[in-house]
Amino acid sequence: MKKWLMLGLVLIMTWSTFSVVFADHNGNPGKHKGHHKKGEPFKLGVEVLLDEEKELIEGKNVGLITNPTGVDQNLNSIVDLLHNDEDVNLTALYGPEHGVRGSAQAGEYVDFYIDEKTGVPVYSLYGKTRKPTPEMLEDIDVLLFDIQDVGTRFYTYIYTMAYAMEAAQENDIPFIVLDRPNPLGGEQVEGPVLDEDYKSFVGNYPIPLRHGMTVGELAKLFNNEFEIGADLTVVEMQGWKRSMDYDETGLEFVAPSPNMPTVDTAFVYPGAALIEGTNVSEGRGTTQPFELIGAPFINSTDLAAEMNAYNLPGVKFRAASFTPSFSKHAGDLSNGVQIHVIDREEFNAVETGVYLVKTIHDMYPEDFQFRAENSAGVSFFDLLVGNGWIREAIENGESVEDMKDRWEDELKDFNKVRKHYLLYKK
Repeated sequence: MKKWLMLGLVLIMTWSTFSVVFADHNGNPGKHKGHHKKGEPFKLGVEVLLDEEKELIEGKNVGLITNPTGVDQNLNSIVDLLHNDEDVNLTALYGPEHGVRGSAQAGEYVDFYIDEKTGVPVYSLYGKTRKPTPEMLEDIDVLLFDIQDVGTRFYTYIYTMAYAMEAAQENDIPFIVLDRPNPLGGEQVEGPVLDEDYKSFVGNYPIPLRHGMTVGELAKLFNNEFEIGADLTVVEMQGWKRSMDYDETGLEFVAPSPNMPTVDTAFVYPGAALIEGTNVSEGRGTTQPFELIGAPFINSTDLAAEMNAYNLPGVKFRAASFTPSFSKHAGDLSNGVQIHVIDREEFNAVETGVYLVKTIHDMYPEDFQFRAENSAGVSFFDLLVGNGWIREAIENGESVEDMKDRWEDELKDFNKVRKHYLLYKK
């Protein structure tokens, strides 16, 4: 009997070991959803606010800047949580690009309206003004910001936050940021730092394309380094570490905008979105925006082979064809590649994006175009990448490695500043 018991125990232990190894080999569970360790309770800023720091808003008229991503871990909207809380008076809502309920497409004008569910007035911060006016802030005692960022400089929500911080400072209103994870993690920092001559709503401060910070950390950096001077409070998350990407938190991913459907989209976005500054489709109008890149004049097999020949870390390229339903090349068959991120930790999104732009430029010189320059000689590509020299370098045949060497010096200076505002450990 003992012999059989021992044999059974050995088999159970062997199977357990095999299961762990098998899962690690095939699924890399450390990078997939639902692997936040038990015993390390995770809380979003909104949950910490309502559970532990409610005195910050209790009995006050609250203005809330949010969108569909402003939810707790049970997917309850912060709009509804505050509206239904007898201790809080939700007085006004403020919507960024895409609106409070996320119904507007990129760049679409949003106007004032009344939220049907709560009856609370909604002021647009992507309409006639991108900064709350004094009239919008009448009777507001405290201003809250709760929006999921995607960790990339040209995603506009962080500038909505900065403009609102300026308005709060000018109108003597405390400003509270309810922190959320950077879906790309908080360690890797990539790409050129914005040249302030190229400031715009897709890049308002000298930070790199992939900044590796949470919105709370960015708020502190903006407030101090760029002299906003708001009465700022960051309600920190609990249980988040810099080494985590979004899937490791166990959180559901709510699309922050119509063309940011998944965490996979967010990972390619810092580089793939540079394609927006060209006449090549970045996959808008498909189910995989920014993962699919193409145009009618591209040979998909040739482009995939050329991109794979670089052996870029953490990524592979598959020849792909698609027909966008809207945006560039709508209704026309476009050929190109799908970007497949094989290893998120190794993948360099910005480097990959610059390689893509340069390669398509070099392979199709008669067809490829950067978006037209404005009266100041600036292309939308320049605004996205944050300078004018990268476009010139591509046109002049310079290597991506030389470009990287040039922007690495800028990154070193930024990282010295960045480290003073980091709120979470690795």
